[in-house]
Amino acid sequence: MSPVRVTVWGENRHEQREEHVRKIYPDGMHETIAAGIRENLGEDAVVRTATLDDPEHGLTEEVLRETDVLTWWGHAAHGEVADEVVERVHHHVLAGMGLVVLHSGHWSKIFTKLMGTSCTLRWRSEHDRELIWTVNPTHPIAEGVPHPLEIEEDEMYGEFFDIPAPDELVFISTFSGGEAFRSGCTFRRGHGKIFYFRPGDQDYPTYHHKDVRRVIANGVRWARTHRPERAYPELLRYETGEFFKGAGYRGPLR
Repeated sequence: MSPVRVTVWGENRHEQREEHVRKIYPDGMHETIAAGIRENLGEDAVVRTATLDDPEHGLTEEVLRETDVLTWWGHAAHGEVADEVVERVHHHVLAGMGLVVLHSGHWSKIFTKLMGTSCTLRWRSEHDRELIWTVNPTHPIAEGVPHPLEIEEDEMYGEFFDIPAPDELVFISTFSGGEAFRSGCTFRRGHGKIFYFRPGDQDYPTYHHKDVRRVIANGVRWARTHRPERAYPELLRYETGEFFKGAGYRGPLR
């Protein structure tokens, strides 16, 4: 099989504005995430990066057509993501592009659109220890991940997390204050597969953690579709006895 083509998208605003974040991620969080994917997938992945300030946020039609899996990290500037780019990404996910949403990407326009809920949650940034417990050890995303995966310091996310019931729950997290959170969830929308993974606040070096990097790489590998071509789900009319070639139908609103 050909290498999975990955586009790592990052907001890249904290790194420019906040010195302590720049010290943790001097090349940007997106580059650190990309390095972790390359480190774990090696020749099985071709990885590029894109950021909010790139033309069309770096997510042109051509880039998305050439992307098997898109990873998404955003936080302070969700509202600056152009609606037409969100629509473009949404179309590609439904047509079969994989999507890995990280940490505060839970409130991104693309994730809330795909989930159809507020995606709100409980949070606290007070240097909590996080333990990530594998609840589905046979899932490909959990391969090689310690149980539990310990992160010494990170932001806390807690329930209630307003998302639809996940298709699969792979990880849950617990924190110093006793909170619990569904921290590794998969969903399917149209022909696309989505993985949400919680860790990764900008104030902590979480994306340098070898096991966090492994989970993200596993998620990328899992989210790749094995369909022979990318195709948006469409309504077709089939004659009686015809199983393979439907006729196009533009729908009642066309």
